[in-house]
Amino acid sequence: MSEEKNKREFMQLTQESREQGLSRYLRQKEKEQDNLMTILSICLSIFIIVIGTFFTYKYFKDKAEAENELFYKKNEVVQLEKQQLTDKIFNKRQNILILGVDSNGEGSDPFKNTRSDTIVILSINPKNKSINILSIPRDSKVYLAEDKGIDKINAAHAIGGIDLIKETIEKTFGIKIHNYIVFNTEGVVKFIDAIGGVPVYVEKDMIYNDYSGKLHVNLTKGNHILSGKESEGFLRFRKDALGDIGRTSRQQWFLRALAERMKDPEAIAKIPEALKIADKYIKSNLSLFQMTQYAALATGLDLSKIETATMPGSPNKKGSISYWILDPDKCREVINRMVYNKTTDIKNNRLPRAGIIYNNETAQSAMNLKQELEAAGYLVNCEKRSKLPHSQICGHTPIVTRAIIKGLKKNYEELTDLQFVYDPIHRYCMNSDFTVILSQSE
Repeated sequence: MSEEKNKREFMQLTQESREQGLSRYLRQKEKEQDNLMTILSICLSIFIIVIGTFFTYKYFKDKAEAENELFYKKNEVVQLEKQQLTDKIFNKRQNILILGVDSNGEGSDPFKNTRSDTIVILSINPKNKSINILSIPRDSKVYLAEDKGIDKINAAHAIGGIDLIKETIEKTFGIKIHNYIVFNTEGVVKFIDAIGGVPVYVEKDMIYNDYSGKLHVNLTKGNHILSGKESEGFLRFRKDALGDIGRTSRQQWFLRALAERMKDPEAIAKIPEALKIADKYIKSNLSLFQMTQYAALATGLDLSKIETATMPGSPNKKGSISYWILDPDKCREVINRMVYNKTTDIKNNRLPRAGIIYNNETAQSAMNLKQELEAAGYLVNCEKRSKLPHSQICGHTPIVTRAIIKGLKKNYEELTDLQFVYDPIHRYCMNSDFTVILSQSE
């Protein structure tokens, strides 16, 4: 009876009171802006561009009014001053598929018959408030769902849209996809130009011309503020010794650089103009209500638990076609860690073996770190000089648990701000459980 009374009273709210409620909500979210921006930056630019901009933009769009009715019916606006938007619409892990699709040219449908250059799964655990970011190389050779044959996974979207690539991922990797967000790369170009470019360290000279694909890359090694088109070239450049994996790695580091740019007051001032691209170049099956729940979850994330990884494999060429051949055992290991939170209990086992890679600029820091690790009981069994472009911590085996990484970042100043990447291929130190890469190039 009480519920019926509340419902009748609620339905009597005037449009003016609804607007006042929404205004109170927006003021409340403004107070949380600094905290939310910090969290979103860790989730990389995918979260910033897609969830952040889409969420904010929807509130200011007149045509979102129909979806806002969901809030009104649930009495969310009226109760905003009493609650902190913590009611969960999910109570178990959620996997969100993020796709960046290419363009078919000016004036064409941004989502029809387009291949996916970027394929990322955000695996969100609401219980321990963690987010893992898993990349799938676009050249991965797979069996497409619905008997579409063997092809690169990026062809799935062009052939059958979001449904086909979603089903292909679920059947290939056994990962349930709960929601999706698709953005067109043309929109990313416009977005980057709107915020005034992105500061990026280009790790080598990049010269490439693809006249049929209308892609022209002419970048020199060093620090640059990349425009939208230059950013596209940086992200799509493929002439690497590791093939598609080199581009995937650049995407991850670019997203981090964009996230840092989004915290710059100069860029923040340009966000209203940048948001105008969202409606045309982004589509999702997430409702506005779901968006707010994810945003509320983001404010409580434990930053030390965020991990990134790429589906492991090796490059292979068949004729003129280049593939990324997935390693089934290593992929299973990555999925177990990134999606199912399975790591080794090390209470009765040895401490992980460490590797350290450094350059001339960081040699002294590397020696200091080695002494500190060995004093704490770690075995440092790999030391190398190499001019790698980015500082990071790479985990290679399941023994490197989240507790280990958290402890390393807490106890060693050199490691506090380093990004953690799970890499079971042992690309750097073959017999180490984790590798610390120290670089001052950025």
